[in-house]
Amino acid sequence: MLFISPKKAQTTIAERLKELRLQKGLTQKGVSERSGVSLATLRKFEQEGKISLGSFVKICMSLGCIENIIDALNTPQNKFKTIDDVLKASPKKRQRGWRT
Repeated sequence: MLFISPKKAQTTIAERLKELRLQKGLTQKGVSERSGVSLATLRKFEQEGKISLGSFVKICMSLGCIENIIDALNTPQNKFKTIDDVLKASPKKRQRGWRT
């Protein structure tokens, strides 16, 4: 999914959270009550993908997937064990030939 529009991303996220809600056997009303997000807001989110970040976080928390969201946003860190690992990861390419 390298080239995806913001609208498509929003609707895909909404669809996946709806699928998760259904897998857990929860109704929209149940998630609304658990999360503190109004039922109308939850319905609009599932239909159109539109929601505030705060409400999105509350819904994710009520579905038990907030940690997955946070983990997905982690910046990958290089964990080097030796100087050789560092040198292998970023080899320098020569820009010029050797002097003679």
